[in-house]
Amino acid sequence: MAHDLTRPADSSLPPGAARCPGPSTRDLILADRDGAPDVLTTESYQFLGDEDISYERYTSRAFFEREMDLLWPRVWQWACREEHIPRVGDYVVYDIGRWSFVVVRSAPNEIKAYYNSCPHRGMQWKQPGTSGNTGSQFRCPFHGMSWRLDGSVREIPCRWDFPHIDEKTFRPDEAKVETWGGFVFINPDPNARPLREAIGVLPEHFAKWPLEDRYVAVHTEKIIPANWKMTLEAFVEAFHVLATHPEGLRTAGDANAQYDVFGENVTRFIHTIGSPSPHLRRPPDDEEMLKLMGAWDEKSAERLAQGTTARVLIAEKVRARLTEKFRTDLSRYSASELMDSIEYHLFPNMFLFPGVNLPMIYRFRPNGMDPDTCIHEILFLAPLPASGERPPPAPVVKLGEHDSYTTVHGFDPGLAFVYDQDTSNLRMQRDGAKTARKKGQTLGNYQEVRIRRFHLTLDKWMQP
Repeated sequence: MAHDLTRPADSSLPPGAARCPGPSTRDLILADRDGAPDVLTTESYQFLGDEDISYERYTSRAFFEREMDLLWPRVWQWACREEHIPRVGDYVVYDIGRWSFVVVRSAPNEIKAYYNSCPHRGMQWKQPGTSGNTGSQFRCPFHGMSWRLDGSVREIPCRWDFPHIDEKTFRPDEAKVETWGGFVFINPDPNARPLREAIGVLPEHFAKWPLEDRYVAVHTEKIIPANWKMTLEAFVEAFHVLATHPEGLRTAGDANAQYDVFGENVTRFIHTIGSPSPHLRRPPDDEEMLKLMGAWDEKSAERLAQGTTARVLIAEKVRARLTEKFRTDLSRYSASELMDSIEYHLFPNMFLFPGVNLPMIYRFRPNGMDPDTCIHEILFLAPLPASGERPPPAPVVKLGEHDSYTTVHGFDPGLAFVYDQDTSNLRMQRDGAKTARKKGQTLGNYQEVRIRRFHLTLDKWMQP
């Protein structure tokens, strides 16, 4: 049936209580009757206000500079995967704005993160954005002073000229390091609280989806012509599907997506695949849906007549295809886990998808000290094969603003088209915000609540 999504809002409802007519995401997942984890049908919405969000938060250099001073030096942020530094001496340079850190495997069971700055004259040890193996030392390319991987002094050329140096304290500055889910997190703040406090419900929710048991199958890094926050916000709601991805309306939920807030640092959306948008006046029936999703076969009509839903039949096809692709057993996953777009956001800039067909990780970083551009990274984390052998992580493919994701080997062509649509909007949004007479964006109470939660948390960090 069609749903009238154009009618005026019901003013008798409390703010944030209105929902799209028709079946909710929770209804659709429960209708699968296939044991989806309880965390997927748990709803946790909070009304957080309806004031406009100022455009200056995206366009002002002063605001950007305050983020560099107050946000990034104090928050947990993922720097790399553990698989990027498997051997002692392996390192990755993690750059965020003006900050640069060398994350290194300093011992078989130890990872350290050093400021990328020699204690002698401030020379960077390693080029920004690089990785490799540094052997047993960090040797400054300027004067040749060197330090062991544990941070202790190894050599000071012309040591006679530095009688004032105490080798016990003449060490590179360190950031805190912790790991979770196969990711290496750093926090430059020496007084930072433990990572477990920042990641909130993630360990509980991801208990069935251990990301340490996955590997990096694809890794892209694209320059986006918009502020990192504006770009991040383009990926936190399904509201934009109607205009930006209209070809997806027949096979994906959008206006009936679910939005959840789990404390200050973690939010989530879930929108279903294999069920049509409530916007459609003539949505496809089950037979049409199976054909649209390439899941129709000679037994489909009989099984539909027996009461099996199109989503369950589509999930069976997806499971068979991905089992062959990944060479592993996927029988324990429900239809929702296999197909749906399940996206968690961890403040400030990490997104995690626990699903199997959509196994993405996003990271959004300022592009150097330019408030008008950013770096958007996408990792596809594939399940480890049944053998347990971990393939090497895919190398980073770097894309410019006008480079298409369709050029990346291993990138699903359909998803590549979707990401090209998403990123094509952002220059116009950036420039529209700069020219607007109206001084801020007006958010939906439900569908855009994750944006509001993000800014409320950001405000807390922006206090000196």
